[in-house]
Amino acid sequence: MSDMGLVIVGAAGRMGQTLIRTVHTMDGLRVAAAVERPGSSFLGRDAGELAGIGTINVSITDDPLAAFAKADGVLDFTSPDSSVEFAGYAAQAQIVHVIGTTGLAPEHEAKIRAAAHHATIVKSGNMSLGVNLLAVLVEKAARALEASDFDIEVLEMHHRHKVDAPSGTALLLGEAAAKGREIALAERSVRVRDGHTGPREEGTIGFATLRGGSVVGEHSVILAGSGERITLSHQAEDRGIFAHGAAKAALWAHGRKPGLYSMLDVLGLN
Repeated sequence: MSDMGLVIVGAAGRMGQTLIRTVHTMDGLRVAAAVERPGSSFLGRDAGELAGIGTINVSITDDPLAAFAKADGVLDFTSPDSSVEFAGYAAQAQIVHVIGTTGLAPEHEAKIRAAAHHATIVKSGNMSLGVNLLAVLVEKAARALEASDFDIEVLEMHHRHKVDAPSGTALLLGEAAAKGREIALAERSVRVRDGHTGPREEGTIGFATLRGGSVVGEHSVILAGSGERITLSHQAEDRGIFAHGAAKAALWAHGRKPGLYSMLDVLGLN
């Protein structure tokens, strides 16, 4: 069987370059194409040279349609609008689309679900294998510890350049906690506290966001009871863990029927 050919979109960015390096070194995968936005100064550059691994004879292009037509899948950590656009192209080409983009609004989610009728899409707020295992543990802990006894807070910190808050990972963990408590996160989450807020409302899930420096990603879920506190946490030290998880997701999805999957499906934890 030939290697699975993957398109890297946003190829010139930090995550794009990490994806190129990861795919190039993984068995069963190859970089089939690399895409950047029209007008990018990196168009025409060899993707391997840009990523620091030497020439791989893949020139960066601004034509995703042509790139998708000759590939088996696409790895996408771009922006909400771009991911929706790429989902449409993946549906046309009927290939795998792995989405690690965060900050998606409900209208983005709806369009991606529609594209999943024809594309095999794996989407997650975090592609790290460890974070997705953490989400399972959070769900179990939230189910075991009653809301009347334990409050839940999600704390996250990222580098100063991150544009969405709470992070996709924080929301993933919040959704896991809400699932364990059998509540709707959108109706029971607290995103901001300022001024005279009054006492904490029982059964809510709180979020706290920190930004600064070069932090790749730190997440903690705190279950605070009377006289005791449990903290479940994960620290990302290298963007390579997200690239590795995305590449594994692509290999898992290759040959599967169209649909919308998560990393829990990839790990067999769903």
